[in-house]
Amino acid sequence: MIILLFSQVVDCHSDLKTDIPWSVKIPSEAFKKSRLENNGRALLGVLRFKNMGKDETKNYTVLNNEVYGITMRANISNLTDNIEMFFSTQKDLVGEASCSSWDGKGNLTWTTSGCETEKINNNTIKCSCSHLTFFAVLMSPQGENGNITAPYVDSLSFITSIGCGISMFFLSVALFMHFLLRKAKSNQATKILINMFVALFLLNLSFLSNESVANTEVKAACVFIALLMHYSMLTTFTWFFIQALHMYLWLIRQNITITNYVRKITVFGWTFPAPIVVAVVSVGGYKTLIINTTSGKTTQMCWITDPLIHYIVNIGYYALVFVFTAGIFIMIVTKIVQAQRVRVPDGKRKTFRKQLMMVLSLFLLFGLTWAVAFFSYGVMRIPSYYIFTVLNSFQGFFLFLYYYHIHKDIEGRFSDDPERSSSTTTIVQSRNNAVENVYDDPN
Repeated sequence: MIILLFSQVVDCHSDLKTDIPWSVKIPSEAFKKSRLENNGRALLGVLRFKNMGKDETKNYTVLNNEVYGITMRANISNLTDNIEMFFSTQKDLVGEASCSSWDGKGNLTWTTSGCETEKINNNTIKCSCSHLTFFAVLMSPQGENGNITAPYVDSLSFITSIGCGISMFFLSVALFMHFLLRKAKSNQATKILINMFVALFLLNLSFLSNESVANTEVKAACVFIALLMHYSMLTTFTWFFIQALHMYLWLIRQNITITNYVRKITVFGWTFPAPIVVAVVSVGGYKTLIINTTSGKTTQMCWITDPLIHYIVNIGYYALVFVFTAGIFIMIVTKIVQAQRVRVPDGKRKTFRKQLMMVLSLFLLFGLTWAVAFFSYGVMRIPSYYIFTVLNSFQGFFLFLYYYHIHKDIEGRFSDDPERSSSTTTIVQSRNNAVENVYDDPN
C-alpha cells in the first residue's frame, strides 16, 4: 500500500518505459476535490491486491492477477478529465480486455461503467475512468463480448469502403441532376428523396473519413467526426420515417390539407436529431474506439464507446422508426398487390416483376435493411453483417436507380405533384389510382 500526501494540486505521471507493470496518472481536478474535503491537503492512497478478482462462475481472468484500489479520502466521481491507468504484462495479450471497476461493497461485481479501454500495444492496456474505486483489467477469451466479428473485420471494412465510395458517387450524380437539371420539375416525393440523399451522402462521407481523423489522435477532431456521423445516421433514420409518413398520408389517409407541408417536414427532418447528438456530446459520449482483428491489426474509429448510450439512442431510435415504417410498408405493399391484381389479370410474369420492384424499392426507401444489423444475434450475426454491409453500402447506388426510374415519367405520376404556387398542400386522390401510379410505367 502506498500513501501520499500533497499540499498542492499536482499530477502524478508514470513512465511506461520502466518495468513497473502498473502506473497511474491522477488529474488536477481529482486533487482539487480531495483538498476541499481534507482541509486543504490532498491524500492519495494506492492499494495493490494479489490473487483477487477471479469469479469462478464467470468466463474471464484478471490481468496479472492483480486488483488496484485508489482512494483520495473524498468522493471522486464524474471527472471531466479522466484518471488514466496503464496495465502492462510480460506476455502478449490474448483475448479481449475490458477495464472494470468494483465499488468495494457487497459481492465482487465488476462493471465497465465510467471506464474506457484502449489497447496501446500487445503488452499494455490503458484505462481511462471518471471515478476512483477498485480497478482491474478483465480478459475475456477470444470470441466473447462481440469479438466474434474480429476475423471478419478486414473483409467487412473492405466491402463497406468500396460500397460507400460507389454510393457517394451515385448520390453525387443524383444531387447534380436534381439541383442543376430537374429542381424546377421536382414534386414533394422528389424533395423528400433528395433530402434523404443528402443525409446518406453525409453519412458515407463521415464514415469514410472517420478512421483518418481518428488516427490524428486530435480529440476535438475525433469528437466532431463522430458527432457528424451520428447526426447523419439519425437524420437518415428520420428521413426514412418521413418517407413512410408521406406515403401513408398520400396513399392511405388522403383528403388532408397541410399548410407549408414541405417546409415543416424539412425542418423536422434536419432538426429533430440535433438535441440527441448535443446530449451525447455533453456527456462525453464520443470517444476513440479500438477495433481488433485476428491479423493483429488495430483500427481506430471515432464513435460512441458506451454500450448503454448505443442501445438507448441508436437501437432505441431505430426501433421506433422500424415499427412505424414496417407497418406502413406492409399496408402499402398489400394495397399495391391488390391494385395490380385488379388492373392486370393477365400477364402474371410482368405483374410479378413490377410488384417485386415495388417491394424492393419500398424496402430501401423505408430503411428496413438496417434492421438486419440492429436486430441480429446468435449464429446469424456474421451472415447478417455481410448482408447488411452489402445492402447498405450500395444503398446510394440502388436509390439512384430508383430516382432515375421515377424521373423517366416527366409528369411525375409517382407522387401527388402539388401545385407549386400554393403553400398549402391538399392530398386528394382515389386510393386505387394513387396506389397504381406509385410505380406506373410511363409508357
